[in-house]
Amino acid sequence: MATRPDFYITTAIDYSNGEPHLGHAFEKIGADCVARYRRLRGDKVQFVIGMDEHGQKVAQAASEAGVDAHAWIDRIAEQFESAWSELAISNTDFIRTTEDRHRKAVEELFRRIQRAGYLSEGVYEGHYCVGCEAFKLEKDLDERGQCPTHPTREITWLEEPNYFFQIGRFRDRLLELYDERPDFVQPKKKYNEIVNVVRDWPADQAVSVSRARLPWGIPWPDDPEHTVYVWFDALINYLTATGFPDDRYTDTWPADVHVIGPDILRFHAAMWPAMLIAADVPVPSMVWCHGWVRTGGERFSKSAGVAVSLREIIDQHGVDALRYFLLREVPWDSDGAFTLERFDVRYTAELADGLGNLVSRVTSMITRYLGGTVPHASQTELDTLATEIASSYCDAMDRHLLHQGAEHAWRLVDRANAFVEQRAPWTLAKEGRTEALEETLGALARAVARLALLLSPFLPGKCDEIWCTLGLAGAASDASLDIYHDIPVVGGKVEKPAPLFPKTENIP
Repeated sequence: MATRPDFYITTAIDYSNGEPHLGHAFEKIGADCVARYRRLRGDKVQFVIGMDEHGQKVAQAASEAGVDAHAWIDRIAEQFESAWSELAISNTDFIRTTEDRHRKAVEELFRRIQRAGYLSEGVYEGHYCVGCEAFKLEKDLDERGQCPTHPTREITWLEEPNYFFQIGRFRDRLLELYDERPDFVQPKKKYNEIVNVVRDWPADQAVSVSRARLPWGIPWPDDPEHTVYVWFDALINYLTATGFPDDRYTDTWPADVHVIGPDILRFHAAMWPAMLIAADVPVPSMVWCHGWVRTGGERFSKSAGVAVSLREIIDQHGVDALRYFLLREVPWDSDGAFTLERFDVRYTAELADGLGNLVSRVTSMITRYLGGTVPHASQTELDTLATEIASSYCDAMDRHLLHQGAEHAWRLVDRANAFVEQRAPWTLAKEGRTEALEETLGALARAVARLALLLSPFLPGKCDEIWCTLGLAGAASDASLDIYHDIPVVGGKVEKPAPLFPKTENIP
């Protein structure tokens, strides 16, 4: 739980070297789910995503496309922003590292690190992976001498003058940080991984933080022969979004959680806090490392080749269905597989036959038997279960275990569908048992409204439709969990909706 009035969440900013794919989307959708959940809990959320627009990889992509780098990044940024808008990503800022506000933040942080005496000059010789935009030690390469993360890219040997950050001097301070705050890196296996990495640092270890003869980047402060190394430049975007170096940045900083992928764990969980400590800036509260979305045994990435496009996946069953499937199928704390076949199975079984069928049945029966008005009715065992589920759901969501949060909410979907069969409202109506009928349909209406709240971080568009169908004011995605136990559904005018999740054969 955030200890400040605002909750600040970020994702990794994406390289401007290709179109958005499912791997990008998984991270943004997951972070968006966290952000929407925090709003549901009453927090004012700052949610930042963006584009990493400097570096050799981006310059090469522009050159290969035969266009100016500025034209290239503008085109890529537009593609990403369009994709995130379609996927209902509720970010409050979209950072581009070519913005002037970002350059100012980078210059200021580096001047603070330099004044503190943690920068030096030297010559770097070593392997370089353009895909990672990082120098690699022999131990970082696989048995073929390739980068494990970008096995199809050629490793090059570079020798050039650089500025260096004396990161080894922060080994003990980082280990103290990890010891004092065991939740600083999550999940636990990633915490253990980063502790082992930092523990092995020699005290004199230094990392390159500039590039010579690479003009596509932020000029090194006071030395135009160098540009800021792209990963150092990129990390600082999280401060840029707070208004740094203006004093007001402390109204938002430190970030509550940085959401990242496994390939950039060391940058965020070790190098970034070391940079901040060196500049006397507070470190973030948490780094959350999600896993890979895999297909055919390979993770979704540009370098590995993308077998299916994001457009094709969205068109399969729609935006909300994709959001739900990814966060239900792929654990937020480990790797998971994506297949179109599994997408079809969950869509049919859980969305069409589960939630969609429940909403259709409940609204149809209220319309048919009660004139379309939700009745005032006494509590039932369905309400008791809904209370228990809310507690379990919040516990999982507070711990960023999104797949578990969705699983808990779905217990209410399943139980409500069973409640329909158990109570048989059609029989109650036929027998004229009005009180029992109203009790049953009132309980079901409350359950559906509660599901719209719980599932709104996963299915924002569809949950807003459900909310409206029940005659509730506003939107589920703007509502608060404060009303969960006293859901204001009584007296609502119900309208039977079009199928929320039409079966594939019924899609035009």
